[in-house]
Amino acid sequence: MFEILKAFLVGGAICAAGQLLIDYTKLTPARILTGYVVTGVILSAVGLYTPLSEFAGSGASVPLTGFGHALAEGMKKAVDEKGVSGVLTGELTAAAGGIATALLAGLACSLTFRQKDKV
Repeated sequence: MFEILKAFLVGGAICAAGQLLIDYTKLTPARILTGYVVTGVILSAVGLYTPLSEFAGSGASVPLTGFGHALAEGMKKAVDEKGVSGVLTGELTAAAGGIATALLAGLACSLTFRQKDKV
């Protein structure tokens, strides 16, 4: 039960920060989302995201900051195993499951629902 509360509080804080950025800055949602991915990469690079992920579980791994962390960790692992060529392949290998799921979900939605024209 305590794990669920930690995940909810950390994930909620990440989402609340995004909502505050939308409400009080002129940043577009696309820039905020990109910033979240970059923040996850930076926090992973300095060694702060792994402890946060271990503490909050899904509350830290599901938001886009978790995607950035997965990219950074995948690249780090690939560079350790393959050398410099791992820079180009590691992040895609680490995130392939999430990317494939998003693509298949988008395909399923496009086949299931009809597009409505905006008036």
